[in-house]
Amino acid sequence: MVRGIHYVQQAKLLNTSTFRLAIIYLVLFVTSVIALLGYIYWTTAGNLNRQTVLAVNTEMSDLAQRYRSGGLPMLVHTVIQRSRDPRQSLYLVMDNRGNVLAGNLLDIPQARTTQDGWRDFTYIRLNMEGQERRPGIGREQRLPGNFYLLVGRDVKEVRQIENLITSSLAWAVALTIGLGLIGGLIMSRNMLARLDDINRTSREIMGGDLARRIPVSGTGDELDQLAENLNNMLEQIEALMIGMRQVTDNIAHDLRSPLNRLRNRVEVTLMSEHSTTKDYRDALERTISEADYLLSTFNALLSIARAEAGNSRESMEWINLTDLVETAAELYEPVIEEQGARFSLAVEKDLRLFANRELLSQAILNLLDNAIKHGGLEGDIAEEIVLSAQRIDARVIIKVSDRGQGIPVEERARVMERFIRLEASRNTPGTGLGLSLVAAATRLHGGTVELTDNEPGLTVSLSLPAPRE
Repeated sequence: MVRGIHYVQQAKLLNTSTFRLAIIYLVLFVTSVIALLGYIYWTTAGNLNRQTVLAVNTEMSDLAQRYRSGGLPMLVHTVIQRSRDPRQSLYLVMDNRGNVLAGNLLDIPQARTTQDGWRDFTYIRLNMEGQERRPGIGREQRLPGNFYLLVGRDVKEVRQIENLITSSLAWAVALTIGLGLIGGLIMSRNMLARLDDINRTSREIMGGDLARRIPVSGTGDELDQLAENLNNMLEQIEALMIGMRQVTDNIAHDLRSPLNRLRNRVEVTLMSEHSTTKDYRDALERTISEADYLLSTFNALLSIARAEAGNSRESMEWINLTDLVETAAELYEPVIEEQGARFSLAVEKDLRLFANRELLSQAILNLLDNAIKHGGLEGDIAEEIVLSAQRIDARVIIKVSDRGQGIPVEERARVMERFIRLEASRNTPGTGLGLSLVAAATRLHGGTVELTDNEPGLTVSLSLPAPRE
């Protein structure tokens, strides 16, 4: 069983893309090594062979010239002199009867003749220990008078160098292949182990454990960057899933009460034996009011979902933000003044913004509506609501300020979530979705929302990117 698992792991390892890439790199590297060693062979042993051939040809031409100019005595004398030199030169001069006249070879060696006329042979050399057989190459020529001349060179050292380079080449290729395969297996094993961690974590996440995260080795390589990006994505997914559960729970909790009231009201009206036409009308009017509340809640949720999904981005266009802010002010100024508060408007002229007109308008109206509901009297300071819009560098800042109780610092991030209502605002009408819609609309436009203290009261600032047209 263990052996079978081992074979499966080996097969899995050999089928990895990392191992295949290692093999491709190994083939390229081995090819480079062969080319490099081939060049070294050509520049060393090949150069030695070329020098040997050149020396033999030069000496053959020189001896033939001496024979033509001085005859046989001159040739024999020259060969005898040169044969005394213990270098690698080989000579043999014979008459037409096969008698050796001069040279350091005892007889015509048995040789293999190549296509270009060269003789590759083995000759016997006398040394202090007796005789030894050594390799040589040479050329032969029949001189006038049927005299025989052979000039050659001992190539034992050259052959040894050739054999050394050839064996080095073979060992280098073998070691390169062996080390490359080992390195490829090690690299593939390490890569496969890290990918197995990612796959195992992914399976656990798909199994429902959203808290699992892909391990990061800390090397900062591409796999670590992938793991960090996937972990960030998983955190966002987990946050969205948790938010979706919270939204579902909040919808069930916040909408159950108005639905129960609506049902009970209709049921009580129908069950009452003394219900009049006016009672039915009042019940229907209250039912319509409850239905409007439910519809507004679902419309707000739908707007938030579209904004967070980016669907509203398709409706973006260049709009005149100044007109949009002034229109919102015209709608809410009478309501604010009717409650005995002051309203101030400070908007810069000709502000233009690439935005979704409907969504941005709804966000501004939500801020004004929140300021009216929660910006009550604060001591001796009369309520004042300020709406402003101005350009600062490459951004447009929209602010709505009131003089109410404000929001504690530790609660400012929380109020941006859906259906979150602080204890101080429990008795005021609303769904708890106003600031959630503002946050979603701002994120859609690439901006940020900031809640600050107005001392007293609250200032909500929308910072939106506003490049020039």
